[in-house]
Amino acid sequence: MTRHDTLDAHLAGLAAALLPYRREAERLSVWGNELAWTLAGGGRILVAGNGGSAAEAQHLTAELVGKLRDDREPLSAIALHAETSALTAIGNDYGYDEVFARQVRAHGRPDDILLLMSSSGSSRNLLTAARAGRRTGLRCWAFTGPAPNPLADLCDDVLAVPSPDSQVVQELHLVSTHLLCEFVDQALPLVRQLRTVPVPPPWADPSTRRTVPFQGGSPATATVGHRTNGHSHNGHSHSGNPHNGRGFTGTGWAAS
Repeated sequence: MTRHDTLDAHLAGLAAALLPYRREAERLSVWGNELAWTLAGGGRILVAGNGGSAAEAQHLTAELVGKLRDDREPLSAIALHAETSALTAIGNDYGYDEVFARQVRAHGRPDDILLLMSSSGSSRNLLTAARAGRRTGLRCWAFTGPAPNPLADLCDDVLAVPSPDSQVVQELHLVSTHLLCEFVDQALPLVRQLRTVPVPPPWADPSTRRTVPFQGGSPATATVGHRTNGHSHNGHSHSGNPHNGRGFTGTGWAAS
């Protein structure tokens, strides 16, 4: 195989994943709005991953604490793998499966957001972290490879890249990181205005239903909030409809 063959093979795999990935625009927009609401209200996002996913998790928190493009106030975001003393102490005392879960219990507060990144969706320390997040009252999101996978099953919502190549999965996770931060920045100005009046958060009304696209492209009806088993109606969605005449949509906030 020549150098050009190697390049072409990689680009072909990336191109094959890009078309179905375009369906994730609504999901990322909804996440951006929810994350903007949480961060503007003093909440935080906790992010974790292993290996290359750890680097991407830290990239995301850097964009939020720093900035993506335009200047704004810093936003609270913590990469759980970056605190090496805590990570190694927890791993030594409690085992590697607990290195993220214990930090989730320490730093997470109800209605904070936990984002877990895994190309396989099966890393045991991330599964343990997801369970800890749910018990603590965090909303749990995941970036994974193809679904179904164990991590997707544990989280409220998942962006699953439909590629068998972990390199392609991680590359589109990086794209997703940038887009999520872009949607946060777009939402922040209006979110700040809405937070000056008593507006329920976008996930607060469990009676609201909407139709959302799934990885396979077929629509499904999703229910806001959590069922008694801790999952939303389809396991992977949030939406909302505040009661004061302002609605929350997949593309942003709308005032009636």
